[in-house]
Formats: sequence, C-alpha cells, structure tokens
Amino acid sequence: MTEHSSEHTHGWETSPWPLPLAAGILFLLPLPFSFHFVYKNSLMAMLSLGLGVPMVIISVAGWTRESLEDKYGWASGYIVGAMPFFIIAEAFIFIAFLAAYWVIKLSAGVWPPPGTPEFPVLIPIIMTIILVSSSITIHIGEGKLEEGDKEGFIKWLGLTILLGTVFLCFTAFEWSHFIHEGFLIGTNAKGTVFYSITGFHASHVFVGLAIFLCILLPAIAGKVSKPFVQAGSIYWHFVDIVWFFVVSQVYFW
Repeated sequence: MTEHSSEHTHGWETSPWPLPLAAGILFLLPLPFSFHFVYKNSLMAMLSLGLGVPMVIISVAGWTRESLEDKYGWASGYIVGAMPFFIIAEAFIFIAFLAAYWVIKLSAGVWPPPGTPEFPVLIPIIMTIILVSSSITIHIGEGKLEEGDKEGFIKWLGLTILLGTVFLCFTAFEWSHFIHEGFLIGTNAKGTVFYSITGFHASHVFVGLAIFLCILLPAIAGKVSKPFVQAGSIYWHFVDIVWFFVVSQVYFW
C-alpha cells in the first residue's frame, strides 16, 4: 500500500522474505540440534539443515535485493542506524555464551576436563590475522567507493570475501581435525563450549559473507547502495571484534 503527496512520498511495503528467513533459521539451528542430540536422529538433522541453509541464503538474497531497489528511500535512511541495535542484540547472545563458559570453567575442579586434546596455537593466530586483514580490506573498499572508484571497491570487496572464506575453511579444517581425534561436542564440557562458541561465531562470518555477496553481485552490474555497504561493513567489524573474545577465551584461557 502506498501513499503519495505533492511534497513527499511515503510508502508502506510488505515483503515475503522475513517469513521464510525465520523458518530457515528454525530449520538451521534449533531443529537439527534437537533431532541429533535429543532424539538421536541424525538423518532428520541433516534433512533439517538441507532445508534451512538454502532457505536462509535465498531469503537474505531476496530481502537484500528489495533493500537495494529502495523504492521509497527507507533503506537508505534507516539501515545504517538500525544495524547497531541488531549488533547489540547479537552481542548479548555472545555474552551469554561466554558467561556460561566462565561459570563452567571456574566451577570445575579440573580444567580442561579429561578427554580434551591439546589445542593448537598457530592456527588461531593465523585465523586472527586473516580476520583482521578482512576488516582492513573492507575499510579500504569503502574508501574506494567514496572516491567513486567502483572497480576498486569491487576488487577490495572481493578480497574481503576471499579472506572471510579462508577463515571459514580454517574453522572447518580445525573441526575436522578434532572430530577425527574423537573430540566431539558431547565429549566433555570443553567440547560443548568449543563447538558452541566457535560455531556461533562461524555462523556470523557466514552471514557477513552472504551480505557481502549480495552487495558484490549488484555492484558488478553497476548498482551500489552506499548505506547498505556501510551497514555490512559495521556488521563485519563487529564479527571481527567478537573474534578477539572468542580466541582469547576459548583457545588461550
């Protein structure tokens, strides 16, 4: 429904994407955990993930496309201001994870508990360097966009996506190594903490990459929304900052 006047244009829009996004998150997070750990049904957990992942990706892409079209200017006016509120909500979830970890560790008689393998030192340092570098590259990319250098912006944005993807590959490699050693999320409290916190952070990296991909593809076609780029950059810097808490607490404390 839209309302027009001689001086201003106001618009009220409906979007189909929040509903499948919410459903996708349901299939992606709580249902697989419930099927696998509560009901011991790994097949249903995999089917749930198979539904959730494409639903989330398609919904984010569709919602992003609507924001880039920005018929009434609401996205340009509010998306940057709304991002900090979203980040605050996410920060409280991370705080809850870390607080639970602190309570478990400080109340444990022995830490790490028996069955915990030796944690690597070099890999988390490399991952930290990669993620910090990705914050630098997206910052440079924003500068190129402000200068009107769209080709430079696309190059630095692509490099940011590449670095974020390499970071996720390191996470997958490390998980694979630990799983091969028999260190699982249910092995002990350390396993629960490690997979929960690093997995939650990795999911945020994945969302950040999805946002950047939704910016990159229209940018290649010549369509760039500066407020959307700024909001995506703010989110990525948040993911970077949170990693310092994750790596310092989970790996080195």
